[in-house]
Amino acid sequence: MPKTVLGVIGGSGVYEIPGLENARWQTVKSPWGEPSDQLLTGTFHGVDMAFLPRHGRGHVQTPTSINYRANIDALKRVGVTDVISVSACGSLRAELPPGTFVMADQFIDRTFAREKSFFGPGFVAHLSMAHPVCPRLSGALTLAAREERIDHSEGGTYICMEGPQFSTQAESFLYRSWDCSVIGMTAMPEAKLAREAELPYAIVAMVTDYDCWHETHDHVTVDAVMKVMHQNAENARRLIMAVAPKLGPERQPCPLGVETMLDMAVVTSPDKRDPVLAAKLDAVVGRILKKG
Repeated sequence: MPKTVLGVIGGSGVYEIPGLENARWQTVKSPWGEPSDQLLTGTFHGVDMAFLPRHGRGHVQTPTSINYRANIDALKRVGVTDVISVSACGSLRAELPPGTFVMADQFIDRTFAREKSFFGPGFVAHLSMAHPVCPRLSGALTLAAREERIDHSEGGTYICMEGPQFSTQAESFLYRSWDCSVIGMTAMPEAKLAREAELPYAIVAMVTDYDCWHETHDHVTVDAVMKVMHQNAENARRLIMAVAPKLGPERQPCPLGVETMLDMAVVTSPDKRDPVLAAKLDAVVGRILKKG
């Protein structure tokens, strides 16, 4: 049975895990550039884990400047088998108030200034994103949230905007008309790149406030938002601590078959592949490269 190595991408509240054994920060070099930060690796309840601060410790990266390719590549290089993303978001639904954790299962990508694929001219691949979230991971997160009595919602659409500015009110009403649940700035292209790296992916979208469509939005104070963010960070830590044992050290495959998605996705003939790009893809598509 293969071993679980759980990768968690999120903020400082997520990786401060009491009881994380053999914890150490390590630098991981990537041919795609610099990851957001070092990776914190360790073992919790028998499950190997790797934590990556998405914006870097001290929050030094904007949603656009994050090197998403290097981040996913670095996780793949340390042996991560599954990825859980934890990120703040705004709510587009009255029934999803601040403090709610949304296990979104669909995305709309409205970003436009980010590198979105590991592939390119000389090494072409087309992967399905019809079902971008692994139901095994998302289901475990939902069960853990229920047991920890964390307000949560299963399913929903996360719309990812470029930022760093927030939506205009017209945009907010537009996204509501599209039946989106939450809005954030970091799930894309993170989820797409995880799929290309054959890493099952799930997201915990932590609601900090209502987006500007809400009639009381103007009355929300910075203090109130910070209070919610602090509570969310505490709950996120509890959630990750609860979900790790549910996934367990012996890994189960993703029902979507994400681990072998590249078998039917790479279309460039082996003799036509760009050797320079292929070398950069050694971690992401190493399984395919070995097959020739």
